[in-house]
Amino acid sequence: MKLAIVRSVAVLAAATLLSLGFSGASLAAAPAALEKVVVAGWSKPITEVTNLLVDEDKGFFKAKGLDLQYVPGAGGGDAIRNILTGQADLAFTDPGSFFAALEKGEKLRAIYDIYPQNVFNVVSLKSQNITRPADLKGKKIGVYSLSSGTRQNLLVLLHQAGLRESDVTIVVTGLLNFAPLMQGQVDATAATDTGLLVGRQKGLADVNVMEVKNYLNVSSDMFVVREETYQQKKELLKKFLAAYRDSVNWMIKQPEEAAALAVKRAIDGKDAAVNLDVIRLRNLSSVSATTQKKGLGAFDMDVLQKAADTYLALGLVQRAIKVSEVVSQDLLPAK
Repeated sequence: MKLAIVRSVAVLAAATLLSLGFSGASLAAAPAALEKVVVAGWSKPITEVTNLLVDEDKGFFKAKGLDLQYVPGAGGGDAIRNILTGQADLAFTDPGSFFAALEKGEKLRAIYDIYPQNVFNVVSLKSQNITRPADLKGKKIGVYSLSSGTRQNLLVLLHQAGLRESDVTIVVTGLLNFAPLMQGQVDATAATDTGLLVGRQKGLADVNVMEVKNYLNVSSDMFVVREETYQQKKELLKKFLAAYRDSVNWMIKQPEEAAALAVKRAIDGKDAAVNLDVIRLRNLSSVSATTQKKGLGAFDMDVLQKAADTYLALGLVQRAIKVSEVVSQDLLPAK
């Protein structure tokens, strides 16, 4: 009798599900719940991070069981603040902001080298005759924000000429900072390669460009997490990094498709042709001799240590940082 009751309940349950439109096939295909992962960016959702914006279209992160969310920021310092306050799991940030937070005693760990090439520069109109770091003394120089890599890398450039931040006047001009340069509000402006590209396409001409990589070719950006996150969420982070690498490989192999998707996903992506140029530059900055040997995301530890030593010499940090203690590559997917 008990068996008959069980069978009756099972039949009734099946009939109820069928009446609601569920078939055996649809039940089997029901997706598992996605695990949320939040990335704190240094910027708004712009074209150069298209691979983080197109999961609705491409599903790189969903394929790993992840629900990817992006929190915008205004500089690498913002990104780190967002992980420290629990607003995000990973910070998309620059080495300078990472070093500054470590120096304040924050427990952080870098786990993936996003852009192993230095993409920062300082741009000036040729009429200013600024051709070397020493020429910046006494000048007004624009930066995206005081917590951005533009400021940090400007200070690296000044250091090459024995100059300090107090030897120049820094002006916060925002992300699209070439208008103040063209209007004479600043003598030079610190930017990125993609920022310069867009500026030139909007009419910026007759400029001198000093590329910071010619002085210190350190990584531009990396993924950083709190030490607690690193210790407690390793499987989540491994899945995220595997998905991220897949998305970068896609953008490298299919830049035209990425440029087209940026039109609807990036706030600055209205022109697909411009998007393509931006994406190609970012693709170039994603690879290096180290990543060729070890795979995307691998760090050149010697270069990163040199950068930490430079920041100490600059006075940007007050104590030595041993990068081998705060950088881990064990979560990187196999090449």
